[in-house]
Amino acid sequence: MHLAFIDTRSQAGISAPPVTVEVHLSAGLPAFQVVGVSDAASREIRSRVRSAIVSSHLKWPDFNITINLSPTEQIKQGARFDLPIAVGLLVASNQLPRETIKNREFLGELSLDGSLRPTHGALSATLSATDAKHTLCVAPDGAAQLASVPGSRILAATDLLSLCAALQAREPVLVSPGSDPLAPTANYPDLSQLRGQPSLCRALELAAAGGHHLLMCGPPGVGKTLAASVLPGLLPPLQPKTQQQIWLIRDLMGLPRVSGPTFRAPHHSSSIAALIGGTARATPGEISMAHGGVLFLDEITEFPRAVLNQLRQPLESGEITVVRAQHQYRYPARFQLVAAMNPCPCGLADSEEGGCRCSPDIIRRYRQSVSGPLTDRIDLHVTLTKPPPEQLLSPPSERRLSAHLMQRITSVQSQQYERQGCLNRDLSGERALEACALSAATRAQFVEAVASLSLSARSAHRRLRVARTLADLEGIEDVSMAHLNTALSFRRMPTDIGGVNC
Repeated sequence: MHLAFIDTRSQAGISAPPVTVEVHLSAGLPAFQVVGVSDAASREIRSRVRSAIVSSHLKWPDFNITINLSPTEQIKQGARFDLPIAVGLLVASNQLPRETIKNREFLGELSLDGSLRPTHGALSATLSATDAKHTLCVAPDGAAQLASVPGSRILAATDLLSLCAALQAREPVLVSPGSDPLAPTANYPDLSQLRGQPSLCRALELAAAGGHHLLMCGPPGVGKTLAASVLPGLLPPLQPKTQQQIWLIRDLMGLPRVSGPTFRAPHHSSSIAALIGGTARATPGEISMAHGGVLFLDEITEFPRAVLNQLRQPLESGEITVVRAQHQYRYPARFQLVAAMNPCPCGLADSEEGGCRCSPDIIRRYRQSVSGPLTDRIDLHVTLTKPPPEQLLSPPSERRLSAHLMQRITSVQSQQYERQGCLNRDLSGERALEACALSAATRAQFVEAVASLSLSARSAHRRLRVARTLADLEGIEDVSMAHLNTALSFRRMPTDIGGVNC
């Protein structure tokens, strides 16, 4: 019977749904057609597979060949199906025993000389094949990384002919887990480099401990960009699930693995597709690349308002659904937003020396480019001024403050995960009230403060989360009114400048 069924995997976001390559050889004039993919992809597959089989000194089956990639309604892209199609042709033409494909999946691109090349998204295919208790046959490049997945069985070969020999061996040699070649670790600035900004250092500690979002406003050159680059160095090692999700996203984009929190700083000219995700293939954007780390938006007022408003939903849910034509993929996007802005277009509105020539209307329009609903989702608002020259030019500290502070933050976050299973940033309203354990007197005072400041329900809940983090840093179980007052002081930046009330 000239029929074969080969198991493989397609790519759907960071998941790898199963695909069956059905190969049928029938009598008639020699022909080769691939159904289940686009016409352009079919032509490319036919050319590569035929050349690879002939170049590997294997016999090309002179039949009417029909290849079906099932299920047909599933979108299939890339050259990852070259290898399973070639193996299916060899099995259907009796050049490979059918026992060689049992409980095995195949994934890889074929070059014209028959050598195997890796494809993007192999990590998600490895995880899915491991769950199915199948052996995955891939190219040798990156196979050691795939073999490091617990419970995985990886069979690698340099070319099609070598793979056929390995499949027919009595005990094929599987790839041994190797050390993951990680990208160079970023050398983040130390907290000691922020001089003359005690309130900013306190805000960074608070943001790192509870995962809170941060908005900094101040004139140029006061340390906003430096502070944003310091924050990733304060964050503790990631949870295993988050680290795996980061690796899946980077593997999908063809990027090397990284350890620890990531730092992404897109330019203010970035489009919605670049920030949220998009293109014709619905690939992840900057917010997903920053998953588990920091997304820094410098000069946030220069970003288009429509682009910034796209952040509102992922800031709340921690994920984003990217929809493009027939593609609809869900990506994780639980990042820590850090934004920086000037008080006015010239940056001198808050300067003690004066010199600002911006009119009240210009300042109002400049600040209103960031919508109220977005700023309402940012927990910490910090207003900065120029540090005193004597502090700015003081001798550098020999002690690395970031490493010391990271140990404390690691302990605080561990307590949060043990108590509630998440960071304080991710507490819902009811759970935030429960975690704070407010006394009757403190609750009454906080209600009065919320009413007098006209805070929204979302903002009031975020004040509770910040207060909970303040208490955690002090090692106190119950949140007091002092913690709530400090949390309220981080809520809103002064906006009355020259008669302007933004």
